[in-house]
Amino acid sequence: MHSSQTLQELLNQAHVAPEVFELRPDYRALLIAVDGLVPEPSDEAGNALLEQAEAAARAALSQQKVEHLPHVAAWREAYQSFGAKPNRTRNSLEALVRRADAGLPRVNRLTDLYNAVSVLHQIPLGGEDLASYRGAPRLVRATGHEPFETVASGEPLIDYPDAGEVVWCDEDGVTCRRWNWRQGRRTQLRDDTTSALFILDALEPKTTEALLAAGKDLTEHLLLLGPEVVTAQQLVQSDGHKPGQ
Repeated sequence: MHSSQTLQELLNQAHVAPEVFELRPDYRALLIAVDGLVPEPSDEAGNALLEQAEAAARAALSQQKVEHLPHVAAWREAYQSFGAKPNRTRNSLEALVRRADAGLPRVNRLTDLYNAVSVLHQIPLGGEDLASYRGAPRLVRATGHEPFETVASGEPLIDYPDAGEVVWCDEDGVTCRRWNWRQGRRTQLRDDTTSALFILDALEPKTTEALLAAGKDLTEHLLLLGPEVVTAQQLVQSDGHKPGQ
C-alpha cells in the first residue's frame, strides 16, 4: 500500500505540456491520488448522492439547455480548439448531465461517488486505477502514434488519437482521449480497485476555489471508503493563471 508521501511524490511529477496551456491558458487540473480503498458494490450512501446529483441536474436543465451550462459550454469550446466535434464527442460532464434525467448509472460505490461529485460540482472528473498506471500522469497534444486500449463491438482494440488531440497518458500510452472524453480500458476503475487517481478539470468561468471545493468534497467521501484510506493532491495550472481565478 502507498503512503500519502509516496502518492504525493507521484503527483509532484504530473505535467501539463505548454502546448496545452497555449490552447487554454485558463486550464487547471486538480489531481487526487488515493490508496487503501475497500471495494464494495453500490450502496445506499452512493445512491443518495446520485439522487442529489440527478435532482441538481434536472434543476439546472429546467433553466437552460445542457450545452449552455457555463462549464459545459467552456469545454465544448475547448474541444473545438483542437479539432474535436463536441456534438459527436461529448466531454464527460456533459455526457453525465444528459443522462441525469433518465437516471445516472449505478456501477460500484467508488464510481458512483465520483460521478455524483462531477455532476454536483459541474466539473469533468475522471477516475483511473492507479495500480495499472505506469509513471506520472501527463497531459499532452498527441503525435497520433500513442496506443489507446479500448473496446469496439465488445472486442479489445488498440486505437490511436488524432495528431494534435489533447490526451492524458502515462509511460505505456494514452489513458484518456480528447482531454476528458473517453478513458482507456487498461487503467479503468474496476470492481476490485483499491488505489485510484482522480483528475478534476476546470476552465473559466469555473474558479480555482470551486475546483478545490469539488476536490475537498470528493476527498471527504473517499476517506469513508475504508479504515486506512490515504490521499494526496496536486493542483497543476499555467504560470500565467492568477490564483483565485
